[in-house]
Amino acid sequence: MKTLEHISVKDIINESLQKGISYQDYRALVHDLVEKESNSGDEKTEALANYTMLNDRRMKRWDKTIKVSEEIKNKVLNFKGHVTWLVITESWCGDAAHVIPILNKMAELSDNIDLKLVFRDENEGLMDQFLTNGGRAIAKLIMIDNTSNAVVNTYGPRPTEATNMVNAYKAEHGSLTPEFKEDLQGWYNKNKGQSIIEDVMALLNL
Repeated sequence: MKTLEHISVKDIINESLQKGISYQDYRALVHDLVEKESNSGDEKTEALANYTMLNDRRMKRWDKTIKVSEEIKNKVLNFKGHVTWLVITESWCGDAAHVIPILNKMAELSDNIDLKLVFRDENEGLMDQFLTNGGRAIAKLIMIDNTSNAVVNTYGPRPTEATNMVNAYKAEHGSLTPEFKEDLQGWYNKNKGQSIIEDVMALLNL
C-alpha cells in the first residue's frame, strides 16, 4: 500500500480520472441537488444551496445560448492532439457555472477532447497540486495528454479578462465586495463566453 508521500501527481490524477463524470451527468447531479435544496461539497448551507440553484439556471441558459463562430469550430475540428480536460468544480461556484458549459461546448466539437468533472472536496489531493496563488480556486481545468499522461497545461479559475478585473480590484480594495461580484456576473453575461473561447483556443495552440 502506498503512503501519501509515495503517491505521485500522476497517481493522484489517475485516481481522480476514475471518478470523473461527464458534463451531462454533472448537470443532472446539480439539478438533483437543487431539487433537494442542497449543494455539493463538505459544507452544506442555505447560501451554498441557493448558489447551486442559481448556477443550475445559469448553466441551463448557457447550454442554449453559447455561440461559437464557424472559424473556431473548424479550427477545433482540426485539433490533432488527444487530450482529457479534467475539471475541478463544485455546484455552488459561480465562476464554474459560467466556464464549464463553454468548456463542454468546445469539447463537443472534437472527438480528440474528453471532458471529465470531479468535485473539489472529494479530490483534495488533486486540488492541492493545482492551487491558484496558494488557494483552492475553482473551476480549475487540468489538460492531460492522453498519449503520455502528462499535464500539458492548466486553466482557471476564471477567464483571463475576468482574472485581470479581479486582480485589479483586489490590488485597489484588498478583497472582493458583494457589489464587485455582482458586476463580475454582469461581465460574464455581457461577454457571452467569448473570452473563455479565446482562452481555450490558446490552450489548444489553435
